[in-house]
Amino acid sequence: MTHSEKDSISEETSADLCGKLLIAMPSMEDPRFEKSVIYMCAHGQEGSMGLILNKPSDAVKFTQLLKQLKITHISRDHEPAVHFGGPVEMGRGFVLHSPEYHADDGMIAVDDDFSMSATLDVLRDIAAGTGPEKSILALGYSGWGEGQLENEILANGWLTCDATPDLVFNTTPEDQWVAALHSLGVDPMMLSVSAGHA
Repeated sequence: MTHSEKDSISEETSADLCGKLLIAMPSMEDPRFEKSVIYMCAHGQEGSMGLILNKPSDAVKFTQLLKQLKITHISRDHEPAVHFGGPVEMGRGFVLHSPEYHADDGMIAVDDDFSMSATLDVLRDIAAGTGPEKSILALGYSGWGEGQLENEILANGWLTCDATPDLVFNTTPEDQWVAALHSLGVDPMMLSVSAGHA
């Protein structure tokens, strides 16, 4: 295989995983990722970055977070959950949100349906009731080094599926893992810890 062929395969994989969902298989050995559904914000030759969608944190509340960040809490209409986004940089906040919201900086438009912001401005706007229509706030993120995620997928650690706004924003965290599997036509009851390739 030539160098350019390798590059084109890498680029295809990058395009394939960015904006997709990773679904943890029952064989996942890391308890932090057990039954996780992860939205992939970035994927390239240098590595990958995603946010766990279905692990709300009991330890951190939105109002506590705002207080720590010295953000005045204005709107009482909506108290978003704070999620465990992953084990990397757990003191840092990330907001996965619908695309109509635009920030001047610190925002990545992942695709037509999803953007990610990592600034205090988006938290201020959410607190004021002027933030994105749909959003998931996470502390920390999930990260993989070069080739690490591809190897985990090949080893049956993850399935991948399309990310839809309904699945990401309108499905409750406790139902997301099963709903993501169902989107692939996979029955969770048929998956076993020793399952082969799905």
